[in-house]
Amino acid sequence: MKAAVAGAAGLALSAGPEAQSAGQTIYNGIRLASPWPPDRRSFPDRAITPPYLVNPPDVIAIDVGRQLFVDDFLIEGTSLERHFHRAEYHTGNPVLWPSTKWEKYDEYAERTKTRSNPAAMVFSDGVFYDPRDRLFKMWYMGGYSQNTCYAFSHDGLTWEKPSLDVVPGTNITVVSHRDSSTVWLDLSERDANRRYKLAYSYDNYLVLHDSPDGIHWRERGRTGLAGDRTTFFYNPFRKLWVFSIRGEVPGGQTRYRRYWETPDFVAGARWDAKQPVLWASADREDPRRPEYNVPAELYNLDCVAYESILLGLFTIFRGERLDREKPNDICVGYSRDGFHWARPDRHAFIPVSEHVGDWNWANVQSAGGCCLVVGDRLYFYVSGRRGVPGTTDPGACSTGLATLRRDGFVSMSDRDDGRGVSRAEPALPRGTLITRPVRFSGRFLFVNASVTGELRVEILDREGRTIEPFSADRCGPISGDATRMAISWEGVHDVSALAGRPVRFRFSLRNGDLYAFWVSASASGASRGYVSAGGPGFSEPVDL
Repeated sequence: MKAAVAGAAGLALSAGPEAQSAGQTIYNGIRLASPWPPDRRSFPDRAITPPYLVNPPDVIAIDVGRQLFVDDFLIEGTSLERHFHRAEYHTGNPVLWPSTKWEKYDEYAERTKTRSNPAAMVFSDGVFYDPRDRLFKMWYMGGYSQNTCYAFSHDGLTWEKPSLDVVPGTNITVVSHRDSSTVWLDLSERDANRRYKLAYSYDNYLVLHDSPDGIHWRERGRTGLAGDRTTFFYNPFRKLWVFSIRGEVPGGQTRYRRYWETPDFVAGARWDAKQPVLWASADREDPRRPEYNVPAELYNLDCVAYESILLGLFTIFRGERLDREKPNDICVGYSRDGFHWARPDRHAFIPVSEHVGDWNWANVQSAGGCCLVVGDRLYFYVSGRRGVPGTTDPGACSTGLATLRRDGFVSMSDRDDGRGVSRAEPALPRGTLITRPVRFSGRFLFVNASVTGELRVEILDREGRTIEPFSADRCGPISGDATRMAISWEGVHDVSALAGRPVRFRFSLRNGDLYAFWVSASASGASRGYVSAGGPGFSEPVDL
């Protein structure tokens, strides 16, 4: 049964451009399919379970990052419910809006003498925290379909538009007509002159640049053929650049994504038209807007490494009429091998507003870098279009902020409020979650949890027998609400005695939510996981 489902999920039919990766075992114990990347021939009209959920590793390595319960990868059995959580909009939105002469310029409107659409929005562009300068940095579309501009902030809320020397007296960094763009702060780059990467959509390809400061850019060439909403990201789990390439059915309107991976951002981006493989699309499980009643399409896919997973922000198109510019919104997905996606919740993670006149009534899309880690919150910057009722015009285009609890995408809870998703396992006591066999090299066990009752943890051997002295009875009960809480047992300082040995964790929860667990090498709780686009307090791409 497993083999049959895995075959359907993998759809690996012929060798891809990076076939040398085939058969590689990656950081979490998953073995990549052969060939790699999988060469799909078509998209199914329903969700397909990722192959690593059908046939998970015998032992899961958990040394990289906080371990999130966004899917069943880590779970052997549970009587808890999975609850999905949404990002919350900042009350002071938008945090960046068109205020300068060049941001209010709309070349098309000038030429056709139609209504102007001022713009200061990420599309995808990028928002990162630069640990060298200790600044939040944002690149965005300044003027509709016009230049790429730069702003900075000390707190991620109040943004400044500096006067630069590229176009004196402005904050323009790239002078060009453009569509989508992506900027990436590459902290793993050894050449200081290439610390920043940029690619913007022009004609039918991307123009590639690099820069030492994110302001003065050097053109490095262009990619193979690519649609106008194509973006890129870095996958540090495998040390590869990935291009998320817009595809479209000839003669139709169905948007989807093609995939191209390469270790070299410039030299590896010259693909032939047919080389990028089919990657991701919407399907019939994506809800339709009732007033449009058309199949959903995948408008864009921005990705980033977050802790132990690859996080995907799926901009979903659900139709358009002549009286409102397309009301795209953002959904979320998760990948553990960098290619296959689990999207257990299809509701909007960051939605459009349904109130005419709001800054985000017409359209919401994600930023390159996806999110930043700011204390106990994740910051998601998004574009918002006010729209013009009765037309398809975007209207004023600005940038807003939405936030989420750190690791807060999904929680496992004993709350039975009818909103969670449950795996009925009556043999397990209420409030129980048992992991698959895992292996770690750290010393200190931590959880991210919100508990009004108590949480206890027991460590079991591979066969499910309690390993003394790590029993539930000897575990100090956890109560409270924090994104980092240490677990301890009576008479035991740490779990280093079990390092390198396959074990299971049994969590017993009463009145609470469990978001993540991890074993740290440090008593401070550093996870050694990836921190997306960075944040204050992180000097490296990982939590050290």
